[in-house]
Amino acid sequence: MSPVLIKPRPLRSGDRIAIVAPASPCARDEFDAGVAELRRLGFEPVYEPSVFDREGYVAGSAEGRAAAIGAALADDTVRAIVCVRGGYGSVQVLPWLDPADVRRARKPFVGYSDLTSLLTFVTGRCGVVAFHGPTVAGRLERGPSAYDEATLAGALMNARPLGPLQAPGLETFRPGEASGLLAGGNLTQLAASMGTPYAFDPPTGAVLFLEDVNERPYRLDRLWTQLRLAGVIERASAIVFGEFPGCDEPGGDPLGRDTLARLVRAFPGPVLFGFPSGHTAGAAMTLPFGVRARVVTGSQPALVIEEAAVE
Repeated sequence: MSPVLIKPRPLRSGDRIAIVAPASPCARDEFDAGVAELRRLGFEPVYEPSVFDREGYVAGSAEGRAAAIGAALADDTVRAIVCVRGGYGSVQVLPWLDPADVRRARKPFVGYSDLTSLLTFVTGRCGVVAFHGPTVAGRLERGPSAYDEATLAGALMNARPLGPLQAPGLETFRPGEASGLLAGGNLTQLAASMGTPYAFDPPTGAVLFLEDVNERPYRLDRLWTQLRLAGVIERASAIVFGEFPGCDEPGGDPLGRDTLARLVRAFPGPVLFGFPSGHTAGAAMTLPFGVRARVVTGSQPALVIEEAAVE
């Protein structure tokens, strides 16, 4: 049986959302555009001056980035936390975070890509539902063409399941139907967590969502093999792959898609490819990690979110 995770409280129009930078910094114009988009959605974005800190490729010291997250968790007027961008650095803040603070706060935490490290921490270490959704830079800053407004609002604001999620490019690699706790994120970050105190450790029967960008086919094979040898893949009941843009070999042979199809040939459960969440060319859907989901194939393949993410 899958564990039952703590669900954040639903957001309402006018709620304050803290913007934090656990990983890399972004350009000020991208930041301002993302803040404006959160305001258009009806929220009140707030942030500390440290969100603009820079130390090379990260947004300030690990302690400082973790402190900003801690302040957002402790502030009772803040109802959710949205990250600036991915890049690199989220894993550095994990030793400075207290799972008890995350559980007490019960706030939605939203991000993707490098922020998978934090999503895994929130769900796995803290036992709280987290959200694979848009960041301020790269997604929110470009408006609804870059993120799916319906699934973002539905996951964060409505105490009911998102239901069937379909996409034009979604295809079946392996047929079947299976359900379990939805978990996953960026393939590179999940593989990198193996052997650390923060290793990705989904429950038996989980539905795995895996996505990445700009990783050549042999690298996809290496990342998959690491998760397989760590026992993660064999525990899953189903797999949903993202779109994996930029993952073809230069020259086009092999394709990233074909590489993933080959890797799952022996997987016993259903497998879908092309789900638009995370790195995608179009509007990225928001997925709640830590709730029950079902994968269906056939003529209308879908990832069905069967449980509300907030309450």
